[in-house]
Amino acid sequence: MNNVLLEAGKLVNTHGVRGELKLLPYTDGPEFLLPFRALYRKDGSAVTVRSSRVQGTCLLLKLAGVDSIEDASPLIGKTLYFRRDDPAIPAGTVFISDLIGLPVFSDGAEIGKITDVIQTPGNDVYVVKGQKEYMIPVVPAFVDPVQLSEGRVNVRLIEGMESS
Repeated sequence: MNNVLLEAGKLVNTHGVRGELKLLPYTDGPEFLLPFRALYRKDGSAVTVRSSRVQGTCLLLKLAGVDSIEDASPLIGKTLYFRRDDPAIPAGTVFISDLIGLPVFSDGAEIGKITDVIQTPGNDVYVVKGQKEYMIPVVPAFVDPVQLSEGRVNVRLIEGMESS
């Protein structure tokens, strides 16, 4: 949990002529970002969010000081961030960046470390690499709730999870 700023998403386009911007979120969905009143640039400087609303899979943002299409256009392609400790983040939220590198245990033995999390419409899938590689669906039948304070993930393996 060493990343103070986490990626919220990328500004992909303008919307209208009054300076609104379309943000493609890197989160579970655009709704996650609705409560945020401040987002951040890569350098850590804050950007005040005057208003936000969901449009499909994106978030439309009205940022302070961005009042025209001319103000908004140079921001296209920029990534915005949120603070890990922002009060808008629900308690118990676990971020992918916190999972990468965590050791994974099955029946008390370490089988490897999480190297990637594949996000699919049904559920996430942990990619675990050790002596073997595993693809483990993140569902209660196979993965215990993650307690970052323990510094590990406990899973139950079944046939077919090992990659060939």
